[in-house]
Amino acid sequence: MKRVDQRVRASLQRGRRDWYRMQAKTESGPAEILIYDEIGWYGVTAADFVKDLRTLETDTIVVRLNSPGGDVFDGIAILNALRSHDAQVTTIVDGLAASAASFIAMAGDEIVMRRNSELMIHDSWGMCVGNAADMHTMADDLDRVSNNIASIYAERAGGTTAEWRQVMRAETWYSAQEAVDAGLANRLDTKDADADAKASFDLSIFTYAGRTAAPAAKALAAKAAETATDVSAADTSTTEGGSDVAFTDEQAGELREALSLPEDATPQDLFDAVLEKLTAPAPEPEPAASATLPDGVVAVEASVLDGLRIDAARGAQARAQQESDARENLVNAAIGDGRIPPARKQHWLGALEADHDGVAAALASLAPGLIPVSEVGHARVVDTVTDDAIYASLFGSEA
Repeated sequence: MKRVDQRVRASLQRGRRDWYRMQAKTESGPAEILIYDEIGWYGVTAADFVKDLRTLETDTIVVRLNSPGGDVFDGIAILNALRSHDAQVTTIVDGLAASAASFIAMAGDEIVMRRNSELMIHDSWGMCVGNAADMHTMADDLDRVSNNIASIYAERAGGTTAEWRQVMRAETWYSAQEAVDAGLANRLDTKDADADAKASFDLSIFTYAGRTAAPAAKALAAKAAETATDVSAADTSTTEGGSDVAFTDEQAGELREALSLPEDATPQDLFDAVLEKLTAPAPEPEPAASATLPDGVVAVEASVLDGLRIDAARGAQARAQQESDARENLVNAAIGDGRIPPARKQHWLGALEADHDGVAAALASLAPGLIPVSEVGHARVVDTVTDDAIYASLFGSEA
């Protein structure tokens, strides 16, 4: 993002068209286009440039650049408009061709660096406001756009898209001669660049404020060639949900340290080490330390304990049945002896369940034959009053 003073300056430029100028071919020279400011921002779009370019009927065009860049899609539109023009195009970097201006320079059939001029390439920037899905979409879009731009440099200078993407991630600044050596320009013009014009741009918006503050381009290119991962498949892959991952230098360094790998470990070394970690068998769990039980406490396995509980439940059920049978036999015997009437059987069974010993003693104390016993199969009348009187005499109240 630009600093506040840049935004203020930009607001004054809204509606201006002097960020570029076109001059038709004359008897003394070819048609000339000057791009000497930010590209496509603040109300001026590539549409203005392309419309004016179409009016140039000429067989030679010279495009002179001194720009810190600008909108990436406007830059690509300008690049393609120059590529598709019938004229022979020469692009000359007068002072600075940074960011979007650097790949506009690639439109030239010949690319010329003026002495003391500079060229800079970097990954695409963007700003997004929204939720996590919006941020992921923005990141994917930036990767796609950056890979597209990297392919422009690869087409001009050779090498792979992945290698140039690595160079872009490092934000690489080239002096005039370095740009020629890297294949991004054809030759060096001995005329001096306009140093004052180049210095008028606020380069603090970039990681490095110009070539003198940046690392050597050759070293960055060599490092990119060693660590580049082919990212072109990310754009052409048809695998649903699939994506390719390229680590930044910082991420690769953290992985090497975490995996105890040497500094010169390649991306393949990192991959192999991570894969080994992920596929390694899980370590055998250490046996738990045996707990010390208090005196008198015995440890029992869960399955054994469950069996004991089942057996205990069955035993309790059998014991209850035995007690019920014993009460039934005691009451039946009392009825058979004529001690109590049959009609009061359930009453005496309930009494025995509530107080077995006391009621059993009461039944035993009753004299046999108190209740007449009829022959089996003949009806009889039960004298409940007599039975109640007997119970009252034993327990003090009528049951």
